Amino acid sequence: MGWQRVRDRVDAAIARAGFTDLQGAQLSVFSYPLPEAGRPADLARRLSISRQAMNHLLGQMEAQGYLERRIKGPGPRRLVYLTPRGEAVAAVIFACLQEIQAEWAAEVGEERFRDFIAMLRRFAGAETG
Repeated sequence: MGWQRVRDRVDAAIARAGFTDLQGAQLSVFSYPLPEAGRPADLARRLSISRQAMNHLLGQMEAQGYLERRIKGPGPRRLVYLTPRGEAVAAVIFACLQEIQAEWAAEVGEERFRDFIAMLRRFAGAETG
């Protein structure tokens, strides 16, 4: 339920910012870490979707101007890069998440919220020990 509250707020912030053509599945591409210079196959694996589904999403988002796939380096491998439009969406999402965090910290207290975030990071595997 907490995730859905956050998702609803993020969706509303994106729409208010004028990005009304994004669909739910496409928003997963903006999850942390952003796909800057990432391989489509790695992004698919991280999001637990097939490479075919990922390439379909990336094709849609490329046509909408949110990202581009470019060859970088000597091989034929194409990497995913956000465009300025994609970076703008990422900034809206980040700002919305910061706003939610500030509200929740004010509601439960800074120390309790810091402990909560530390636990979430630990459960997500972001901390060792």
